Amino acid sequence: MSQLDSARVLAVVPARGGSKGVPGKNLIEVGDEPLITRAVRALGRASRVDDIVVSTDSAEIGAVAADAGATVFPRPAELSGDSVSSEAVLLHCLDIFREQHGSDPDVVLMVQCTSPFIAAETIDGVVSSILDEGWDCAFTAARVHEFLWRRDGSGAAVAVNHSAEVRPLRQEREPEFRETGAVYGMRTTGFRAAKHRFFGRIGLVEMPASHAVEIDSHDDLAIARALAAGFDSSLGTDVDVDAVVTDFDGVHTDDRAIVLQDGTEGVVVSRSDGAGVARLLAAGIPLMILSVEQNPVVAARAKKLGAQVLHGVGDKAAVLKSWLAEQRLDPARVAYVGNDLRDLDAMALVGWPVAVGDAHPAVRQAARLVLTKVGGAGAVRELSDLVLRAYERRNA
Repeated sequence: MSQLDSARVLAVVPARGGSKGVPGKNLIEVGDEPLITRAVRALGRASRVDDIVVSTDSAEIGAVAADAGATVFPRPAELSGDSVSSEAVLLHCLDIFREQHGSDPDVVLMVQCTSPFIAAETIDGVVSSILDEGWDCAFTAARVHEFLWRRDGSGAAVAVNHSAEVRPLRQEREPEFRETGAVYGMRTTGFRAAKHRFFGRIGLVEMPASHAVEIDSHDDLAIARALAAGFDSSLGTDVDVDAVVTDFDGVHTDDRAIVLQDGTEGVVVSRSDGAGVARLLAAGIPLMILSVEQNPVVAARAKKLGAQVLHGVGDKAAVLKSWLAEQRLDPARVAYVGNDLRDLDAMALVGWPVAVGDAHPAVRQAARLVLTKVGGAGAVRELSDLVLRAYERRNA
């Protein structure tokens, strides 16, 4: 089930192998990642997406998508042509999903991997507009204020959304919105009935114009590649700190617990995270685990890592403030990694509030850095690498 409600959300990324405008488009790299990988990972960072499916007729695309974490639904030949509608592909995926799970998801999303800069917050916003705000379907759009023109039969310019005789200032005009093609969301029951992405009450989710690049031509691709360094800069951020503090559940783990027959609990952790912590400690950068849960597994994991631990903590911010004072650490030079609302007050105390990739939207919004990796699957290692890179440059 979704982390924020009981509704189930399926995201479908249509990605066929053929493309006329840019051949092999869905596997072309932007910012050192194939477009299909960027789409799947953006969905993985969204907190309100439960299932990620890539529909493709290409074995190569399928392999890359699976490696990025998606489930692959092979597309039959009759759905592989360039004249096949996206709606037909979505209905095919829904049919397979229902066969496998016994029921439909509550919401189905269609996400286009030709939009390489989709933020997780935008994806969650589309889901929220349907589940929380009550729209039947929703789509992403970018705000525009342009004066539009067309040519008439004689070739003369004709004003479309304005009067040629009146030139109001930008701030005097009502904004219009351009459909970006990035994300569409639909209540599944309504979509099955309408067989179209727009039906009932239609909601609009505004996304930044700077995120609304869509690759349909080689010129678009060149623009996206030029912009990628700036958009992906957080992936290369040097986190120059003297200490790292982390939550446990949802950061070192995927926020799930395994309950054994005798009632004891276990968790799944990442060896990659452990290696990252070991490198931090070897460099003399302390890591402390701060957890609300009073659970032997927290202490056991901290002991295994050689990290400090404070668990069974009621007020994380108060305990963190005391620990920083005891260690004589400058809060501005400390990173705190969180994933849920109970981390917000502690994050506000440090110079580097960090969120794992699948953190609550409010936590991601409060973070100075949002990691690409999710809790329990390399997030701690990702931050460790960024901290160590800054350490090595500082001491070079």
